[in-house]
Amino acid sequence: MGEFVRLEVDSGVGTIRLDRPPLNALNRQVQEEIRAAAQEASRRDDVRAVIVYGGEKHFAAGADIKEMADMSYTDMSARARELSSSFTAVADIPKPTVAAVTGYALGGGLELALCCDRRIAGDNAKVGQPEILLGIIPGAGGTQRLPRLVGPSKAKDIVYTGRFVDANEALHIGLVDEVVPADGVYEAAQKWAAQFSGAAAVALAAAKTAIDGGLDGDLNSGLRLESNVFAALFATEDQKTGMRSFIENGPGKATFSGK
Repeated sequence: MGEFVRLEVDSGVGTIRLDRPPLNALNRQVQEEIRAAAQEASRRDDVRAVIVYGGEKHFAAGADIKEMADMSYTDMSARARELSSSFTAVADIPKPTVAAVTGYALGGGLELALCCDRRIAGDNAKVGQPEILLGIIPGAGGTQRLPRLVGPSKAKDIVYTGRFVDANEALHIGLVDEVVPADGVYEAAQKWAAQFSGAAAVALAAAKTAIDGGLDGDLNSGLRLESNVFAALFATEDQKTGMRSFIENGPGKATFSGK
């Protein structure tokens, strides 16, 4: 349990909760606590899906600029990879993940949301990469994950201008997947995550590995990865359970062990 970030688990759903009022500024301590919470969620068998949530008011308004302002090139050169890898720990969670976004998700806040498989935003959400207005660029995945999600042209517009994107535009360009009333964001994220509480956990992890790994290379490499991961699932209990259940009872009725 960190000072500003905690992992809460209920009925198979883990919530990585950011709690550094008023804006969840992502200083070094918060970043490392995010890493620790993500690693714990990855390890725990009782966590089948994960929500990343900043609370009712704001997801995260970005890095702690006061902490960064006086850093030199040498200082940041030693720190930059740790910053990026702390968020990548969320992307590496081998389970379905969803960002529940209220209010601001800016700079590092948006980069953290981009590490999730899905983003559900409140109708009050404002997202963006305003680093250019500080004389820098996104440094925790924004120049890489954003164009993979919305395409290079839209990503360049968002990064070059530093402008805020409202919830409706974010939905239109595919930056978020669902927009709901602001007071219903966490409930919507819970509903999405809860569907995986009894799902085939090893197969879900394999699907995530195949999709994410395939995006990093060419089509043929991705197809080889898919074939290998697909074949490996025939060593699991869930594959035997799922196929027997299908034959005997039809689709969608299996009870999986997650093994």
